[in-house]
Amino acid sequence: MIKKIVFGAVILLVLGISYFAVAYIYPSDLGPKKVSIIIQYGDSFPSIAQKLVEQGVVRSLTMLDLGARFSGVDRKLTPGRYDFTGRNSCRSVLGKLAVADFLRIKVTVFEGATIWRVASVLAEKMEVDSAEVVALNTDTLFLQSLDLPYLEGYLYPETYIFPWGTELRVIVEAMTDMYARQTEKIWTDSIPNGLNRDELLILASIVEAEALLSNEMPRIASVYHNRLSRKMKLDADPTVIYGLGGLDRPLSRRDLRQSTPYNTYRKRGLPPTPINSPSRAAIVAALSPEESPYLYFVADGTGGHRFSRTNAEHNRARREIRQGLKKSES
Repeated sequence: MIKKIVFGAVILLVLGISYFAVAYIYPSDLGPKKVSIIIQYGDSFPSIAQKLVEQGVVRSLTMLDLGARFSGVDRKLTPGRYDFTGRNSCRSVLGKLAVADFLRIKVTVFEGATIWRVASVLAEKMEVDSAEVVALNTDTLFLQSLDLPYLEGYLYPETYIFPWGTELRVIVEAMTDMYARQTEKIWTDSIPNGLNRDELLILASIVEAEALLSNEMPRIASVYHNRLSRKMKLDADPTVIYGLGGLDRPLSRRDLRQSTPYNTYRKRGLPPTPINSPSRAAIVAALSPEESPYLYFVADGTGGHRFSRTNAEHNRARREIRQGLKKSES
């Protein structure tokens, strides 16, 4: 009798271990299919476990629930989007939930990106409405909370990592906070031409748009500072392009005649806002420009520029560059 009881107990133990191995450790296989489980604040573990089983991520609701209770995962769920593919077991799924291995997205804002471009990147990467990003640029209450006059220029060019589902305003606050941290040590008591910090950022954005070579930034900045000090128009093509909403073609004479607040061929002084997110190098260049006599520059066709002191020199440089380009093409 005792032998039968022992034998039965052993059989039950073996069956129990086998069930545990199959239900808890042995993985199901989603193959190439991806299943996304979104955990929001206030979600209960049973509701999440039910989704995991219904979508085939794991096999056993019972073992998933027991494992969660034993490990404490059921008492602490971190909101986010959890992606599953391939082979998954109750143990691996609970491990993923325990360490909050949710989807994190890399977002890169490049130097010289306009707010429209930033909005496009956020729409693609973070699945937000690009129109909402642009709207924040004129959202008075939001801007007051950040102590900023506008967003353009303050969305610092950098690579960010955000959890999927991060609120748009949190994303924007992170970018403007990065601007503050990256620039806090560069400011001096005296800014050339009596500009304030907001105006300096506007000038830096123009320098960023003009300079393909970073080592030319201080000289390009000097040209614009020299023009400002002489009350000359800036005649900056990138500001005209920005005022027309961005162009995918060369500027025409008609474009230069268009009346917008950003047309520095028609309007003296700086445009009303930055025209992009300038790099730290461009901001430093605008703050500490090279001392030069130059008032003009023209692209030389190789990524750099030729600088001139007078309009006559400038026109000569333009003719020589055009002739050189024609010879190279023939």
